[in-house]
Amino acid sequence: MLYHPTRKTITRHPVQAPIAGLDHLPPLLQRIYTARRLNAAGELDRSLARLPSPFLLSGMDAMVERLESVLRRQEKLLVVADYDADGATACSVALLGLRWLGAERLDYLVPSRFGFGYGLTPELVAVAATRKPDVLLTVDNGISSIDGVRAAHEYGLEVLITDHHLPGQELPSARAIVNPGLPGNSFPGRCLAGVGVMFFVLLALRQKLRESGWFVETGRAEPNISHLLDLVALGTVADVVPLDHVNRILVHQGLLRIHKGQARPGLLALLAVAGRNPMQTTATELAFSVAPRLNAAGRMEDMSPGIECLLTEDATRAGELAQSLDSLNQARREVEEQMKQDALDHLDSLAVADLNQSGLCLQNPAWHQGVIGILAARLKDRLHRPVIVFAPAGEDELKGSARSIEGVHIRDVLSDLATAHPGLLVKFGGHAMAAGLSLRPQQFDRFSRLFDAAVASRLTGMTLEQVLVSDGSLTEAEIGLELAEALNMAGPWGQGFAEPLFDGEFEVLDCRILKERHLKFMLRVPGSNTCVDGIAFSVENPAAWVGCSLLRMAYRLDVNQYRGRRTVQFRVEYMEAGTSLA
Repeated sequence: MLYHPTRKTITRHPVQAPIAGLDHLPPLLQRIYTARRLNAAGELDRSLARLPSPFLLSGMDAMVERLESVLRRQEKLLVVADYDADGATACSVALLGLRWLGAERLDYLVPSRFGFGYGLTPELVAVAATRKPDVLLTVDNGISSIDGVRAAHEYGLEVLITDHHLPGQELPSARAIVNPGLPGNSFPGRCLAGVGVMFFVLLALRQKLRESGWFVETGRAEPNISHLLDLVALGTVADVVPLDHVNRILVHQGLLRIHKGQARPGLLALLAVAGRNPMQTTATELAFSVAPRLNAAGRMEDMSPGIECLLTEDATRAGELAQSLDSLNQARREVEEQMKQDALDHLDSLAVADLNQSGLCLQNPAWHQGVIGILAARLKDRLHRPVIVFAPAGEDELKGSARSIEGVHIRDVLSDLATAHPGLLVKFGGHAMAAGLSLRPQQFDRFSRLFDAAVASRLTGMTLEQVLVSDGSLTEAEIGLELAEALNMAGPWGQGFAEPLFDGEFEVLDCRILKERHLKFMLRVPGSNTCVDGIAFSVENPAAWVGCSLLRMAYRLDVNQYRGRRTVQFRVEYMEAGTSLA
């Protein structure tokens, strides 16, 4: 059946012309950076001095002008956040930064995904109005909230929008909009997460206040906005935005603060419940250990405890909130596992023709709408094709979460369908690789057929074969802790700036199953005495691999930390039976 893991093809990055200025680096690292198509050696400079001016973002002048008047008049400002990790960190950054700059009347509102759904909806505006704010400031949402902004005006509320989602043809009539995706931007970092956008707004506002004499007038010390970079790093990697040069600076600088123990108490508490050492935390660990626990609040209940965890200055309170988030994450994993099994059982029952769809839509009335995004991502990885998973969102609405593959811009697919078939979608929005949408239940079958056809047309001339692109093989001398440590420091790695992947054949000296799902290896380079540990997580049918004597692997060179000892190990991403000992 199609849903079973299929064989992947391992290819290698083509040889690229060397980049001037990298001669001081080891040859392997030069090759890795060159394969990631850096334009110049200067893009490896991760210092704060290399950040672009925030005023290169269109709309920034209007934004900081209005925010300055909020401070000077001490108007009440209500931050309206999204319910994911990017939204939670953006909300926390906004509240902390504005408070440091002198705002005294601040509040926040984060909608429940189950009651209000995404963005500044008219229904959410009605709730916001009961808080009696003067100004609404959206973070990580708002660019598609045309009706919501109109409703805010009816309540006499001004709206300021900070967002990074792709704008539609019509923009909301907000007082100011800062979004790197708007036409006319000269800002070089078009891939900012919502928290990154808010960080640059604070930088611009601090500069404006400095120039207008605010700090001298009030006797207030000028705050160091970079103290928020741990939260910026977390939100950036959690939202899986491409790590272009600007985002790599933000994440690197945030990691430095975490390594020095200078992170927010809540972030340190989340690392603790995840069993991670702050002094060695990587971007990957933020993405896969911390972000899911923060996201669990918004997926299972309400994101407010996640925001409170990031805001609190009390380490004890942070620990309590982190433990609660950890429990929610465990509940989320149990729900996700059941949903995944339901999905696989459904796929097993489909006809071969259905399984050959280019774009797949699945729904189940029992599924939890807070977990459909994770399930869509799991199935997309498994099937290597765009997947949309739907769950009920009321009596007459299905909410869908879409995940896509390279080459299929999922939001553009939805936009094209909405234009060609008016009334098909209730609403939609998102990015190239992920999107959300809603439709009427009676439209599901029609939408599924149209979505499959739309994806198929975009895949013309492409293959759905899964391809892993490797940085080549490692020599025996390179398989060591020194290189593994160097690679950890050479990132940050992530979306659009992939962590190095290597491939090779290895003899299997020992293989055992850990916790029913993982495999632990002792490997040897054929024809040598060089041995190394390996770990493969969440393996399908792990017992089938026990007894293999030779494996070809695609792997990351990783550092294993156990009882204070650091050793090199392979983190195996893919394996297949080896072909020779040559």
